[in-house]
Amino acid sequence: MPLSEHEQRLFEQIERSLAEDSKFASAVRSTDPRYHARRRVAFAVIAVLLGLAVLIYGVAIRIPLLGVAGFVVMLGSVAYGIQAFRRGRAPELKIVGGSSTGRGSRGGSRRNGIVSRLEDRWRNRPEGDQAG
Repeated sequence: MPLSEHEQRLFEQIERSLAEDSKFASAVRSTDPRYHARRRVAFAVIAVLLGLAVLIYGVAIRIPLLGVAGFVVMLGSVAYGIQAFRRGRAPELKIVGGSSTGRGSRGGSRRNGIVSRLEDRWRNRPEGDQAG
């Protein structure tokens, strides 16, 4: 159902006032998972470049351990960047004032999803052929 002209004007006025409120904009930006994901991907890119520099430096001065350390930094940074990129594409929704999982905002989200699906399947199983 479309909005009336009065409702559209009110909506636009609210939109403008929220856009002008810098405190509100920074609060929304700080809770946006995509914002944090972009920042983490940028950090990962910088860390990959740093690891590459350490790798090249280790090879140039013929210290294999330093070259291996640079490679490990690069590998870890790539893994971190991929993880951040994936999280940014499918951000986890959170409940206002809490988290989406019962355990907190970190850890166990994938496992908790599998467990909750299995519990749902168990609850929704056919109730026939029960002894009792």
